[in-house]
Amino acid sequence: MAEKKMRLAQVGTGHSPRVHLGDEALVVHLTVMLGIQIKEQKIVVDELSNLKKNRTVYRQQQNSNIFFLADRTELLSESKNILDELKKEYQEIENSEKTKTKK
Repeated sequence: MAEKKMRLAQVGTGHSPRVHLGDEALVVHLTVMLGIQIKEQKIVVDELSNLKKNRTVYRQQQNSNIFFLADRTELLSESKNILDELKKEYQEIENSEKTKTKK
């Protein structure tokens, strides 16, 4: 779980892993960042779902301004999987916080 928190702190926030937050502050920060990512991903899924079948979709190359032609159904499927993973991570954090407060 600590590795996942560190990975999210690196990826989700752009912060260096050397930034040290208290455990509670880190959990709150991760929860907020995951909530934002979930909202963004829901919008992506919704936009892809509402596209007409004949519309062209492009995928942006990471860290670049280069776009590549992509298959809409594949992109939609990947986006839904990412959304499911984000929701799962959010639930894991929420559940771990609930178990901590019960103790």
